[in-house]
Amino acid sequence: MRDVLAVRAYAELNDFLPAEHRGRAVTRPVRSHQTVKDVIEAMGIPHTEIEVVLVDGVSVDFAHRPRVGARVAVYPVFEAFDVSGLIRVRPAPLREPRFVVDVNVGRLAKVLRLLGFDVSYEPEVDDPALAQISRDENRILLTRDRGLLARRAVTHGLYVRGERAHEQAVEVIRRLDLADRIQPFTRCLRCNGTLEPVDKREIVDRLEPLTRQHYDEFRRCRDCQRVYWRGSHQQRLAAQVDAIRAELPNADRPDSR
Repeated sequence: MRDVLAVRAYAELNDFLPAEHRGRAVTRPVRSHQTVKDVIEAMGIPHTEIEVVLVDGVSVDFAHRPRVGARVAVYPVFEAFDVSGLIRVRPAPLREPRFVVDVNVGRLAKVLRLLGFDVSYEPEVDDPALAQISRDENRILLTRDRGLLARRAVTHGLYVRGERAHEQAVEVIRRLDLADRIQPFTRCLRCNGTLEPVDKREIVDRLEPLTRQHYDEFRRCRDCQRVYWRGSHQQRLAAQVDAIRAELPNADRPDSR
């Protein structure tokens, strides 16, 4: 008889499995040196998506080595059941949510910056560097690359399921419960720097004639010095913010214009 155990994934963790393996216990090979984390990730489920693991009904951490014939139950982050008293395999949530974004969800970076979140995004950075940035700077890694989330250096990460930047932003904010942290138009869309009010007289020589004539309130990026004002482009962005907020439960909706 082969050395095997039974693994069942619950709720949205089934998204990572072939259709025939969803919603039921699946027989998986196991070797004596393998941890429960090894077994689960071999199925294609990133460890960053997991909240609780039960082996034969007992809560364990990722380092646990399951016995042959064990029954493993795997539950996702924020699954709606009482986890008090259980070992939560994920690190504690970051106090101040900051992100690093992979190139495969690159457009998401601009939308999250628009909403006021600190987002690192450099398209040329490779996977090892992204994992290192995530760890060293305590940033939540956002990606659609399961292999990247499986890297040992990544402790906080999220597999993004949505296809479009708008739905991806809604997904991230919902899953991490960040609706009350939205602060639109406080970050530079180009470089991620913070914006501060600037006197029109300081930047008047950089303005086009019509902008100089019709606008008096400006903000400037502290890092790259880009200037922002409430023109037609910002009105379109404000509509985008309102559309995202409309899809979030209990989101405050102050004037974002």
